[in-house]
Amino acid sequence: MLDPDGFLPTDGEGPEKFTKTEQRWANNYEWLKTRGYLLRPRYAPNWVPSWKGEKKPKPSLFYEDGQMPFRSSIMDATRLSDNTYVILKLIQKSVHPYEVEIGQHLCSEALAADPANHCVPTLDVLQLPDEEDLFILIIPLLRYYINPPFKTFGEAVECFRQLFEGLQFMHSHRVAHRDCMSLNIMMDADLLYKGPFHPMQPVMRRDFKGYAKHYTRTQRPVKYLYIDFGISRRYDPSEAKPTEIPIFGGDKRVPEFQNSNEPRDPFPTDVWYLGRAIQQDFLLPRKGFEFMKELIDDMVQDDPAKRPSMDEVVSRYEVISKGLSTWKLRSRVKSVNENSLTAIFRGVVHWSLHLQYLLRRLPAIPTYRPDV
Repeated sequence: MLDPDGFLPTDGEGPEKFTKTEQRWANNYEWLKTRGYLLRPRYAPNWVPSWKGEKKPKPSLFYEDGQMPFRSSIMDATRLSDNTYVILKLIQKSVHPYEVEIGQHLCSEALAADPANHCVPTLDVLQLPDEEDLFILIIPLLRYYINPPFKTFGEAVECFRQLFEGLQFMHSHRVAHRDCMSLNIMMDADLLYKGPFHPMQPVMRRDFKGYAKHYTRTQRPVKYLYIDFGISRRYDPSEAKPTEIPIFGGDKRVPEFQNSNEPRDPFPTDVWYLGRAIQQDFLLPRKGFEFMKELIDDMVQDDPAKRPSMDEVVSRYEVISKGLSTWKLRSRVKSVNENSLTAIFRGVVHWSLHLQYLLRRLPAIPTYRPDV
């Protein structure tokens, strides 16, 4: 059975044995193959660990088939029709009754073509055999949005634009995400990487024969996407200010949820989540993002009524981004903990590379264009 958070329990076994979660996936290997999805060799019938045939095997974590899922509800696969790598997400509909419906609505034909749509597309939905309450949601294989790190302020400026635009899009279509915190922001990194990366160890190549190599976002602009609509809600346009009983997402510090079960408007809470994500991932650990401070401070105010709407956020951000100089946009993003000697070395490397970008006329803000 699934637990209330939508995760399957694990039994704590090591890489040579399946967890209970993995066993479920392995049991459905052939069925998934008939539906067009191939799991990794680890889950094939009669799998034998590759390190078993070696005289002096390394620890299992050094082998491709030693990689276990990082979340019990998540598995990766290859779509056989075109060899595309995908993620399979197990959903218990009685726990998350709206996730499939909202995901499909947001990528429906009427909405999918809108460039402001930054919701992860639903590629397919499968129902497990003899499991009326369990569904498998198929989505693209994505990467966490801040890995690899941002190199320039221009790259971050484009990221903020897409994230603000994407949440504004959801709100304009009366969908409240309700958990748009840092871990639910991803990016489509296909163009960014020189070869496929491993879904469970993204720093490694898919075949585990070395590290995955990538371009910069300036060289290959990426698209940022929101995932996980497990606690999202969709409202009728006539509901100007809907209210919901508080439900905690990944970030437990939502001010209006502290010591109160009073029903709240979920849209200002979304604004707080996104502001908090940018604050934690950029303003606090990095130098030079002071230009975002006033806007982010407003987004994360304790009083939901004082937070700007996403329409206001997008409007204010457009003014902010247009006020940044080309020098600032091409400048290197630095960690607050970076020492002066490291800064000098990295600065030389950075500007030597960006002189090449200037000669190639790559823009300071690497705007993602879906038609390119």
